[in-house]
Amino acid sequence: MGLLHYFLGLQVHQTEEGIFLLQRKYTRDLLNIKFGMLNCKLAATPMSISEKLQQVNEEELTYAKRFRSLVGGLIYLTHTRPDIAYHVGVISRFMQQPSKVHYGAAKRVLQYISGTLDFGIWYSKTDNFRLCGYTYSDWASSLDDIRSVSTNVFTLGSSVVTWSSKMQATTSLSTSEAEYIATTLAACQAV
Repeated sequence: MGLLHYFLGLQVHQTEEGIFLLQRKYTRDLLNIKFGMLNCKLAATPMSISEKLQQVNEEELTYAKRFRSLVGGLIYLTHTRPDIAYHVGVISRFMQQPSKVHYGAAKRVLQYISGTLDFGIWYSKTDNFRLCGYTYSDWASSLDDIRSVSTNVFTLGSSVVTWSSKMQATTSLSTSEAEYIATTLAACQAV
């Protein structure tokens, strides 16, 4: 059958030096066919640094189904794009009652990925199989319930093998507590 080239929207490029996974075709279809944003104005980052999203008590979007479809497409894209995982996680909190602000934030992620179609994950050949993990917590980042977000990334050798961005189950009373919870979650992932 030969080498694997395409599987469930994942493009696989195998060489002597390693394997590169990306979702260029899936991303182009998402941008062009589903949302008509292939040639949109590009964004340098997936989300504005100063933007804090929260539930608003305004009327639900008339195109809420379109928002949910967009977020679902972005969630699938995070399989090879850890650079957008946190931002997609933030946006996906508002699936039940999206507003125009939430839809605008999701469209900004599309503007970012439109300029980064060739991003993916590179798994290079290596003899150094050292597991290395990084963790971070964003204390009280949710304006709705004052909960924190834990993020972690693990590499094996020089390649990313797992990443996560999750809302913490409890409300932290300090940045230290949020960091301890994030570190505990990362330690469980490492084990």
